[in-house]
Amino acid sequence: MKRQLVIAAAVLGAVSLPAVGQQKPEAAGAVVTSSEPGKGTITAAVAVSARVEAVDQKTREVTLKGPEGKVVTLTAGPEVRNLDKVKVGDLVSVRYIESLTLTLKKDGKELREATEQAGVARSKPGEQPAGVVARQVQVTADVIAVDAKVPSITLRGPKRTLELKVKPEQFKLVKVGDQVEVVYTEAVAVALEPAAAAPAKK
Repeated sequence: MKRQLVIAAAVLGAVSLPAVGQQKPEAAGAVVTSSEPGKGTITAAVAVSARVEAVDQKTREVTLKGPEGKVVTLTAGPEVRNLDKVKVGDLVSVRYIESLTLTLKKDGKELREATEQAGVARSKPGEQPAGVVARQVQVTADVIAVDAKVPSITLRGPKRTLELKVKPEQFKLVKVGDQVEVVYTEAVAVALEPAAAAPAKK
């Protein structure tokens, strides 16, 4: 279900997850779902550990290797302070919580659109480098078709069209001409953890 909802948000509102977050997590938290007539929410907490492969203090680029050996280079924005404390071999903990809510709008008359908001929080001078980035994307989509056999509904967002499977009890509430509001919230925390001691070479 989580994959369906994230795909729905991605197709309708051009939502994309962080490059590191797309790797297989080293540890993942529980997925929590809730549902009520005309509304469904899913929330997931994920943690990924990556090792620092390279740091460029001038460009603020940090190269990380994830748990499956995948390498990604990120630019540390101004929200990540004390970058001079980050050294090659350090472990960086990337933790994020993502939540997706779909709400039915009966006979909706709003324009199809996508809006995005973001905010940051950062560590104080002298503390370990850390940054938190929160992002929320809200998309309004039209219901342009319903299929009772699947059951599924077809949504047309501001950029693309998507067929989305829904539970029978939710399907009964939906008809062509309704709208669905999709709200995707993502919070990403990046913090430094002590690196494990490397085994001595013989």
